[in-house]
Amino acid sequence: MSRRYDSRTTIFSPEGRLYQVEYAMEAIGNAGSAIGILSKDGVVLVGEKKVTSKLLQTSTSTEKMYKIDDHVACAVAGIMSDANILINTARVQAQRYTFSYQEPMPVEQLVQSLCDTKQGYTQFGGLRPFGVSFLFAGWDKNYGFQLYMSDPSGNYGGWKAAAVGANNQAAQSMLKQDYKDDISREEAVQLALKVLSKTMDSTSLTSEKLELAEIFLSSSGKVKYQVCTPDDLGKMLVKYGVTQPPAEA
Repeated sequence: MSRRYDSRTTIFSPEGRLYQVEYAMEAIGNAGSAIGILSKDGVVLVGEKKVTSKLLQTSTSTEKMYKIDDHVACAVAGIMSDANILINTARVQAQRYTFSYQEPMPVEQLVQSLCDTKQGYTQFGGLRPFGVSFLFAGWDKNYGFQLYMSDPSGNYGGWKAAAVGANNQAAQSMLKQDYKDDISREEAVQLALKVLSKTMDSTSLTSEKLELAEIFLSSSGKVKYQVCTPDDLGKMLVKYGVTQPPAEA
């Protein structure tokens, strides 16, 4: 039945479904997973890097984590070229707000404006939805630390812990079991790495296959976005018992 209705994003099927939008979500299901956890003193984002070939020169810049403004960052799952367009749009919107009002853009307002753009691509003919899901982490003076998840349909929601990408259902159910409301940032990192180690397709977790970023308040009260270096990430994986320490030569 779907074949007659899935050629365009603008046509509803008799069951009330938009197949093209659902297919875009399926595309994200094949991408490297990303997990976000909200803690009492920050937000943790962890992403899985898909290394397609050992001959590939791994990028020196991050592949899954992007800083949008001083107080907002995001983790990406899906088609990276689509994500780059949306990230640039979000950065411009954040700067325009700061230029106009001389203060950082509220996190939810930024997420909503980006989701409005995504929604437009599901309603007009000749366009395809963006095949990308985001986890937004940020801090503002209104609501403190926040974590939002958005999908290709333009829907978004605030979450305490969320997973997107491959095996996100399994990751989500593990997070539901183990998440506590008063979790600290260090515990959140430990939980994210544990969940990712159990839901990732590869057998062993190494620092080359992961990216970890945190948003927290520094001692001076400023919002700080920090990406974990591969060396520190490797030590963390050993410390939390996710991987075995390398054998001595």
